[in-house]
Amino acid sequence: PVPAAAVEAAIRQAGYVPRLANAAGASAAADARQEAKDRELRGLKRDLTVAGVLTLPIFVLEMGSHLIPPLHHWLLMNVGQQSLYIAFFVLATIVQFGPGLRFYKKGLPALARLAPEMNSLVILGSTAAWGYSVVATFASSVLPEGTANVYYEASAVIITLILLGRFLEAKAKGRTSEAIKRLMGLQAKSARVERDGEFVDVALENVRAGDVIQVRPGDKIPVDGMVLRGSSFIDESMISGEPVPVSKGEGAEVIGGTINKTGSFTYRATKVGADTLLAQIIKMVETAQGSKLPIQAMVDKVTAWFVPAVMAAAALTFLVWLIFGPEPALTFALVNAVAVLIIACPCAMGLATPTSIMVGTGRAAELGVLFRNGEALQTLRGTDVVALDKTGTLTAGRPELTDLEVAIGFDRNRVLSLVGSVESQSEHPVAAAIVAAAKREELPLFDAEGFDAVPGFGVTARADGHEIAIGADRYMARLGISVVDFALQASAFGLKAKTPLYAAVDGRLAAIIAVSDPIKPTTPQAIRALHELGLKVAMITGDNRRTAEAIAAELGIDEVVAEVLPEG
Repeated sequence: PVPAAAVEAAIRQAGYVPRLANAAGASAAADARQEAKDRELRGLKRDLTVAGVLTLPIFVLEMGSHLIPPLHHWLLMNVGQQSLYIAFFVLATIVQFGPGLRFYKKGLPALARLAPEMNSLVILGSTAAWGYSVVATFASSVLPEGTANVYYEASAVIITLILLGRFLEAKAKGRTSEAIKRLMGLQAKSARVERDGEFVDVALENVRAGDVIQVRPGDKIPVDGMVLRGSSFIDESMISGEPVPVSKGEGAEVIGGTINKTGSFTYRATKVGADTLLAQIIKMVETAQGSKLPIQAMVDKVTAWFVPAVMAAAALTFLVWLIFGPEPALTFALVNAVAVLIIACPCAMGLATPTSIMVGTGRAAELGVLFRNGEALQTLRGTDVVALDKTGTLTAGRPELTDLEVAIGFDRNRVLSLVGSVESQSEHPVAAAIVAAAKREELPLFDAEGFDAVPGFGVTARADGHEIAIGADRYMARLGISVVDFALQASAFGLKAKTPLYAAVDGRLAAIIAVSDPIKPTTPQAIRALHELGLKVAMITGDNRRTAEAIAAELGIDEVVAEVLPEG
């Protein structure tokens, strides 16, 4: 293969700026795009502010004179109509060729190409209003009697309203860009890669597929790969939305950008740069942001026909007045043709579409909802089924101890203290729930010795002079301890979507413990709101069907899809 440096040199020699197709290159490209968007937003904000400040006095004085006769009389007596028109001319001209210049830069070339678009409509309408007003101000004698009116407020308001629409649209895209920046921030900057038998820190862009990478507690996983040695729990919430850390051992796949919790391990990189899952997600969001809604495409099509139609209508108006109108026919024809151009400027079309997009995508991005593509936003109105993930969406996403029933001859607090002491040595989320319950009740936690965890079964250790075993029923069976005394409780817990565990002290069954992921306080209200909208609610979960149906029954969920694997 050709070295990357040689390819870069060739691209530079050709007069272009190369960027590596990896995480770092993608980040640099995204930063450049973001800077361009920020500049555009700042420019729009400046132009909108200037246009708004200058348009307001024209609008208030002109329209106020029509609505409030005393104001009109006062202005005529103290300012004079001609002085007022000249003041309007100065303000409107600054708006027209200051903030409004951006429309001429895009609209005129489009007209020249015979491919008119929204900018073309804006300059046609606003220029017609402004130009007619200039004639009425400085050469009113050429106009028929009674037609020397000014429309400076129309030209200025057209420019200002369309600028407002553009600003709102840019701001909405900016909010989604912030979400992209946060996704970029999930990427690690470097990785500890094995080089010549030693692990050394290297920049992320220098990591290659097949490299062996070391991950320590608290590290971000640099790239996608497969675990070779060691084990740990990894926080994959940024990918899956599941807040409970996932156990990873030899042969397990890890995802770049996720966070290692407490264990250490080494893994082999399988996907790097633009091939990682995180890079693909970022690319998907960027593509969605740049895509047009179908309604926008329809607006573009309407605009392409609308401009010629308006110009044809203006031309027809001119001809009709020229042929059949009173004298001076030419002047009347011009006045009415210009009136058609002024009234045809589609401010609503230029403002409503970007505003609706701003409200939809902007608010969604604030709430952490990212649309896969632009079409999804528009087709959302036709939705009749809403499918929700269980863990972390309907539930809190972190297990809690809900029940602890002890066998005859055992004290509840004593058992919880011993069990909490042993589980304090474990990294498992269920263990954390038990320890939290013991601390909440201010029970003593003892030093645990000889801690041994059997994945998928349970743990054993010695605490305060007692041999403690905690785990599922199959672990108790493996240790030769019968759990038949708690069979009814275990069945009842299962019906309530609780996970039963057992604790044994010195070889005797001491207690049954129930742990569950509690439903969020806001979930029932949200489900009711969805039902009130006429939507059918489905729940998707990896839990067993009995547990899933118990939660669905409690929340009134219509359909359950259980035992779903992460890959679908």
